[in-house]
Amino acid sequence: MLFALCLSAEAQQPAKIPRIGILSPGSSAFPTSAYHDSFRQGLRELGYIEGKNTFIEIRYAEGKRDRLSDIATELVKLKVDVIVTATRPGVLAAKNATSAIPIVFAAVGDPVRAGLVSSLARPGGNITGLSIIETELFGKRLELLKETFPKITRVAYFRDATSSGTGSAEMQATASALGLQLQSLEVWSAKDFDRAFEAVLKERAQALTATASPVISINQQRIVAFPAKNRLPAIYPYSEVIEAGGLMFYGVSFSDLFRRAATYVDKILKDAKPADLPVEQPTKFDFVINLITAKQIGLTIPPNVLVRADKVIK
Repeated sequence: MLFALCLSAEAQQPAKIPRIGILSPGSSAFPTSAYHDSFRQGLRELGYIEGKNTFIEIRYAEGKRDRLSDIATELVKLKVDVIVTATRPGVLAAKNATSAIPIVFAAVGDPVRAGLVSSLARPGGNITGLSIIETELFGKRLELLKETFPKITRVAYFRDATSSGTGSAEMQATASALGLQLQSLEVWSAKDFDRAFEAVLKERAQALTATASPVISINQQRIVAFPAKNRLPAIYPYSEVIEAGGLMFYGVSFSDLFRRAATYVDKILKDAKPADLPVEQPTKFDFVINLITAKQIGLTIPPNVLVRADKVIK
């Protein structure tokens, strides 16, 4: 009888509710908040309801790298079951904080080059996720700039060296193959933009592009206002920048990547090992042109480029 009662008591114990930690290098404001909403949507599609059968702990670094380590340590102390993050600094902070808790990255340029995984097919360790293949995307953005504005010869490139999975030398080689000079400008925080803008004007760059990173995302209004004021064509890594008045976007949907990251979390919560989950790459890319912005700054988009756009804002 006692044995039966013990079994009954065990059966009535509530199941452990998984706790998911989100380590965000970015800000709690748009568009980062929209990416996390997409992640939640992905979880809901898989049957996870926040506050009911799962808990989510979100911590924001607000673009300050020195906060990432403390945030990662905090999430480990909370004993989360999995940590979701993005960018190389975010993953490294989580990796340094734990070798036991699974880590899922939603967007990293080149995780192999960055030393985060052994290979895309067999990540190894406690880390896996989704890559944004930054090298290929960067080359395509330069191609589109050159095709749209054939006379440009010098392009300013705003880059966050810690977030990109591509080396500066490789970027330069890609530009040279297109007959372009690349002015590489590192922006580590918001205070670096004024210096970078001055350098663009001093070196007379004729167009602008940027890497995908939290510092670019957080300061999107500034990197839209500057080329508009100086009538410079620009192509961006975030679609949200176009809605804010940017000229062109080519790349992947970060909202979609975060939604897909939920699939990794689901598999891990069902006992899959990160080491055995291949890193996925994006399969869908969008090209968006803002004709309103083009007209405002006196730029003409050739018809052969317009017809290739997936979306044209008029």
